[in-house]
Amino acid sequence: MRHPVRSLSQQATLVIGALMLCALASLVVSGMTGSVAIPPAELLDALRLMMRGEAGTLAASLLELRVGRALTAFVTGGALALAGVMMQALLRNPLADPYVLGVSAGASVGALLALLLMAAAVVVDLSALGGAVAVSMLLYLLARRDLRSGLAAEGGSSMLLLTGVILSSACMALVTLMLSIAPEGRLRGMVFWMIGDLSGAPVRLASWLVLGAALLYALRCARAMNIVALHAESAATLGIRVGRLRKGLFLVSGVLTASAVTSAGSIGFVGLIVPHACRFAFGPDHRVLVPAAVLAGGSFLVLCDTLARTVIAPQQLPVGAITAIIGAPVFLYQLHRLRR
Repeated sequence: MRHPVRSLSQQATLVIGALMLCALASLVVSGMTGSVAIPPAELLDALRLMMRGEAGTLAASLLELRVGRALTAFVTGGALALAGVMMQALLRNPLADPYVLGVSAGASVGALLALLLMAAAVVVDLSALGGAVAVSMLLYLLARRDLRSGLAAEGGSSMLLLTGVILSSACMALVTLMLSIAPEGRLRGMVFWMIGDLSGAPVRLASWLVLGAALLYALRCARAMNIVALHAESAATLGIRVGRLRKGLFLVSGVLTASAVTSAGSIGFVGLIVPHACRFAFGPDHRVLVPAAVLAGGSFLVLCDTLARTVIAPQQLPVGAITAIIGAPVFLYQLHRLRR
């Protein structure tokens, strides 16, 4: 009777351990790679100087800049991937992603309005966060009755999704209006923010705290999400407080999306393809899927950002363009496999 438990524990340990090594490797590659590469022989010395707070060499200075950007990319990718897992569980739709309910569009309205008014960087971040929170609260007020219903009610999920799509369309209309009247000198920065850009993004402790708290919540709810996925019609009779689970998944995924968008702009496909890839590779058990998606999403965005920095160095590309170029064919391949 205990053998499946041991097998599950061993599988989870193996998967999480391997993904942690991949995450560490992606951070090392990001630190060494750029328009000026850091040789492997100088990496340890540069790391030692960086840990001491000294910048005595060019390698140490470059490593400090790159590691900060890589950590921001990792926490952003992990947040988007975890939000994707939770959004797919909330809507019972494997095609759902963190941006489907319009939270990202609301953040775009707030950030682009601040950029249009030539506000300071901190005001842009606060405006993006305010826009995301405003759309989340409006969506909650409009769909609170559906969120209280059971996950087995397909109409509730459909109404929630439809409400989010309508709010997203309204926000994108405002974004289009602002882009059409923006002066040329501000247009490039606004477009880069919309596509998703990590250049100049600071390392924020708040983003790590949000991701850590959301990860703990998702792991605590992993068993409930498994039961709902397998026995949606009878989840309530099995002891699952379905309405409470729905509201929790909605609020936490919205906070994760707002945190990621505030840090790096609208980066697509991470919250869509990473949960799919992890589900194909490691199975649908959320006890393994949740931490695997966080580690894989963070590593994926770190590598994409490294590619964005180096593909036509010294010029940098928006990382959102790289994730879209990689994500579109990967998602089509996943759909093909799912159909087969």
